[in-house]
Amino acid sequence: MNPMQIAMIVLIFVGVIVGLVVLVIFGRYFRLWIQSVLTNAEITIFDLIGMTLRKVNAKVITRSKIMSVQAGLSNAGDIQTKALEAHYLAGGNVPRVIQALIAANKAKTISLDYRLASAIDLAGRDVLEAVQTSVYPKVIDCPAKGSDRPSLDAVAKDGIQLKVKARVTVRANLKQLIGGATEETITARVGEGIVSAIGSADSHKKVLENPDLISKTVLSRRLDSQTAFEIVSIDIADIDVGNNIGARLQADQAEADTRVARARSEGRRAMAAAAEQEMIAKIEESRAELVASEAEVPHAMAESFQAGTLGIMDYYKLRNVQADTDMRSAIAKPTG
Repeated sequence: MNPMQIAMIVLIFVGVIVGLVVLVIFGRYFRLWIQSVLTNAEITIFDLIGMTLRKVNAKVITRSKIMSVQAGLSNAGDIQTKALEAHYLAGGNVPRVIQALIAANKAKTISLDYRLASAIDLAGRDVLEAVQTSVYPKVIDCPAKGSDRPSLDAVAKDGIQLKVKARVTVRANLKQLIGGATEETITARVGEGIVSAIGSADSHKKVLENPDLISKTVLSRRLDSQTAFEIVSIDIADIDVGNNIGARLQADQAEADTRVARARSEGRRAMAAAAEQEMIAKIEESRAELVASEAEVPHAMAESFQAGTLGIMDYYKLRNVQADTDMRSAIAKPTG
């Protein structure tokens, strides 16, 4: 074969290869491309190929872009194919963001753009649920269902305990959804406000007569600041009378005072017993000293006899005096 024929064969072979590649690409992306063309989504076949090369799910991006166009969001300049791809690569849920934008657009009372919606989604919040909560307020039980305590317990100034269950109606605040506190914070703040409102009441009867006093007091404290929600209303679902905490505390205090007084009395009794034993010991000590002194008397008398300072008549007189003294002492003792 001459060089011309070889060149023709090479060209035919290359053309066949290129044709097969085009057919494969066209067959893979034809459906998505034709959908984009028919809906004016402005996604070309080269955009679809580029998504595959960038490891982006072309089906997700195309269908999301078609949803935005069909819903009338095409005028939003920031909802572009590149922006959707960037959000997908960042780990975001592109269809969820588009659905949230469509819901906000249909509501006509919610201001939500693509940048805010994508930021909320990347922050880990369910942006569609947030939009739905903005349209249809959500009811939060206080205390929450499944918690350890079935009710909020508070004590009025008269010492009577009240058990309260409340329902908090909230609306999502989209502008504070990023970085705002969650439902747990709302529940904790409302619970604290209810306990404080009951505790400041002079009597539990006033609270039972007008439960809305609790709601007004709690709402006036702006408990939804720095949270992802706006409190619409606080309703007291149930309120019951509990124990007389004041009487119980007084009884416990009286019992404690009794124990303290008893302990002090026992201490004084022990000190008196110790003092008595100490006095007995001193008496015995004095008695021993007396016996020791009496033992020295015969020695002194003997020395006096030897020195001549004491005569025998003096001794007998002394004995008579002692005998007379002993007799008088014996007569003075009761016969019992």
